[in-house]
Amino acid sequence: MSSQSFQSSQSSQSSQSSQSSRLHRALRPLVWHRPLLWMSVAMAVLVVMCLIGLLVDHRTLTGAPIWAKPLKFSISVLVYGLTLAWLLPLLRRRHLAWWIGTAAMVALAIEMVVIVGAASVGVTSHFNVSTPLASVLWSVMAFSIVVVWLATLILAFLLFRADLGDRARSLAVRSGGLIAVLGMGLAFLMTGPTADQLDSFQGVAGAHTVGLSDGGPGLPMLGWSTVAGDLRIPHFVGMHALQMLPLAVLLLELLARWVPVLRVGRVRVGIIGVLVVLYLGVLALLTGQALAGQSIARPGVLMLFLAMGLFAGATVAIGGVIWSARSRG
Repeated sequence: MSSQSFQSSQSSQSSQSSQSSRLHRALRPLVWHRPLLWMSVAMAVLVVMCLIGLLVDHRTLTGAPIWAKPLKFSISVLVYGLTLAWLLPLLRRRHLAWWIGTAAMVALAIEMVVIVGAASVGVTSHFNVSTPLASVLWSVMAFSIVVVWLATLILAFLLFRADLGDRARSLAVRSGGLIAVLGMGLAFLMTGPTADQLDSFQGVAGAHTVGLSDGGPGLPMLGWSTVAGDLRIPHFVGMHALQMLPLAVLLLELLARWVPVLRVGRVRVGIIGVLVVLYLGVLALLTGQALAGQSIARPGVLMLFLAMGLFAGATVAIGGVIWSARSRG
């Protein structure tokens, strides 16, 4: 091996090592948010309890196993709590970040207490205004949801002033935060009473199913309607952009060890930019599909055409980003 080749090899290895070190530091903030970490531990325990409940308690509620809803929410809160526990210490205003996380933790804990408590006695938690107690609990839970949404909104804006590493990572985390706020906000579309509920009040004000009443056939465990529109789908997809987009940039940084073109910063930025647009497009399609009363399990021709066009366009755009980088040498 020539001296020039050896030096080039050492330089490449040094660059990869430096990139790996920067990634390692970014994923390990100095202090994680402890209240959120403890809540995440509690949610992990609750996940196990709900799984046991599914095995031993065969009651159903609105057509689904009674412990399916607490299980889904405990997993979601677990993931959300860990994400916030990682992101909040990266903010410049540490004191404010601590209070944001603590407020979110308390609000999420209250929501989970209501959900698990309602399931244990065999009644619904969301939209239930059948009794004075149920109305108070639903109001408390709705207030808690607003607190979590506001905490995420504040976090999303503060992330624009945080040092998140390179541009691709910054774009992924900041875009993920803003889309998560949008996705969480879609939950407010479920809170208004439907026309049928106004015509014949049965103690329920609000629904996640569009076109039919809640409780019909749904996907296993998820429960998303297979016969009508379901607003939980865009809500779920949008909310978890806060995890999916940062995971995408993490994957790109890991793949850069074996794919040289991904070591170029502008390539990762370009790919993440395309993924952000793709994510927003998918969220818009899912929201439109739900509001139109169309099941995700039975998409119409127009929906399929739009989805295929969206993914094809994203594929071409990512190919263009990579081709452009390679052509520049």
